[in-house]
Order: sequence, then structure tokens, then C-alpha cells
Amino acid sequence: MHARPEDLSTELSPEMAALMQHVLEEDGPQPDPTLLSAAEGRAAAAKGNWRWNVDLPAMADVREYHIPADLKLGSAECRTRVLVPKSRIGGALLFVHGGGFAFCSPETHERCARVLAVESGMAVVVPDYRLAPEHPYPAGLMDVVAVLRALTSDPSSLALEAGPLLVSGDSAGANLALAAMIHEQRSGRKLPEGALLFYGVYAGDNTLPSYIRFAEGPGLTSAKMKRYWDWYVPNEEDRHNPLASPLKASDAELRALPPLWLQAAGIDPLLSDTLALGQRLRELGRDDPVTVIPGVVHGFLQMTASLQAARDALAAAGAAARKLAQTNG
Repeated sequence: MHARPEDLSTELSPEMAALMQHVLEEDGPQPDPTLLSAAEGRAAAAKGNWRWNVDLPAMADVREYHIPADLKLGSAECRTRVLVPKSRIGGALLFVHGGGFAFCSPETHERCARVLAVESGMAVVVPDYRLAPEHPYPAGLMDVVAVLRALTSDPSSLALEAGPLLVSGDSAGANLALAAMIHEQRSGRKLPEGALLFYGVYAGDNTLPSYIRFAEGPGLTSAKMKRYWDWYVPNEEDRHNPLASPLKASDAELRALPPLWLQAAGIDPLLSDTLALGQRLRELGRDDPVTVIPGVVHGFLQMTASLQAARDALAAAGAAARKLAQTNG
């Protein structure tokens, strides 16, 4: 999709507007979690996400594993949740949760991850990586890399059979998923067969058009994103590293990535990140699909229990995952 943020409507869809009004009436105005202490902000973000984690789709199995720390890599021991759908085609999908690099967990994203497992037919693996500001860049990224290595080299360590491997993530999680692939590419290691990336933060550039157009939200704001970056990458020099800002990767690095499937929210400061990444890939002669879901806000995929647009978006992602697994597995 060759859209520009300035060409898209700033109006919420009727369904999105009604849902946001319902939440406001139920909960009242809530504090900005990025203006609280990290622990308080984390608790507020968790509380806000619990409402979406109801009527969880049944799984054939739900289990947890701990990926050991790798001192050479710089990773810590990482708790990892594995969700196995009842109707499974095989393979696994590493899903990295979002939350501004500072908030959320496998639990806050459980319904989203379960729906993705059902729609893709793949076991979904969700790592509980270290969070900023206590653990700034590259701590969380190295935890994700360690889990990716476990899946590529020894899936039996998570009681999974060998098969196609995809990576995925939403928001900050999309950044970490893409950066992990760039890291492993630089290390000469095996890459996944493809990636599903949802409304990712790839640039750390608050001058992009959507940062200005949707600076005050609704939902995510440009000011919140600035604070997330200050927590995750406090050293501004590090923000020029493609492992922190994947849009700064070289043409050769982007060209050599496995197939990507990109999805963005139409009303989101991060919309330009996805559009800019899609443009870079097209200029390199690649044909990675880019879809913008109009009328929805950042984080809408959390809302599958109440939002048809979220269910439809994950159904499309699941179909894309099946195609990637079958084509490249």
C-alpha cells in the first residue's frame, strides 16, 4: 500500500470510537503511565490490558520454559510462554510483545497471542524479555535473540518439533523482532522463514509525518514515544545503530531479510515507521505486503475480544503466516 499519513482520515471508525468511549465511561481518565515510575507505569499498563484478556481461545497446551542466560551474547535467563493451538499445521512463531520497551508481558498479550496461534495454526512462543529503563538497550534485544537462537538451533528445548519458524511482534516488539533478525544476519546465523510485524517502531524519529499528524493521539502520543525512547535508548548515539533503529539498516541488510508482512494502524504516531520501511523495501526491489487498517488506534490488536477490526486483522495475519510457512518452510 503506497499510502501517506496525510492522505488518511483522522476519524476513528464507529466501532473503534464506541469502544474507546465505553472504556472511558467504565474507567474514567487514566494517568499517563510514562509519567509514573517504571513499576507504577507497568502496573497501570497491565491493569489497562487485563480487560482485553477475557474469553481466551482454548489451546491444546500452554507451557513455560526458561531459556538459559548466555553470557557471551549478553542475555539473561528468559521465561518463555508456549501456546499450542488445537488445530496445528506445525512450526512455530516467535511473538515479541509490545509495550514501549518498558511495559507489558506474555500475560498482557495472551489473548492476542492465542488468536494468532489459532489463525496461523502454529505454536506461538512469547518471551518475557527484560524491560527498560532498568534494563536499557540492548538487554531486551539480547533476550529475544537468545530465544530466537533456541528456536532455530534446538526447538526441542521448548518441546517443539523442527519446522518452519516465523517471527512477529507488535509496536516495540516489532522493533525487537526485526532487530533480532538483523543481529543474526550479521552473525551469519540461520534466519526465520519470514516475519509478521504489527505497527512497529523502526526509526525513533519524531519528525516523521504521522508523529506530527497524530501527536496527541488518540491513544499513543508522540510525547509518550519520546519518553519510551529515552528509557530504552538513553544514549542518543546508540539510536543510530540499526539494532536499535532498524530503518537505519543498510540496503544490503534489508535486501537480505526473509519475506516481511507489515501491518499498521491508520491513526497512530508510528504509521510513518511502517510506511517508510515498506518504501525502503520497495526501492530495493522487494515485494513485502504493507496493510494499513483505517480508523483504528495503536495497540488495537489487543482488543480482539471486543473489536471486529482486530479479529479481522489477525485472521489476515494468520493467513499470511500459513502462506509464509508453506512457501518458505
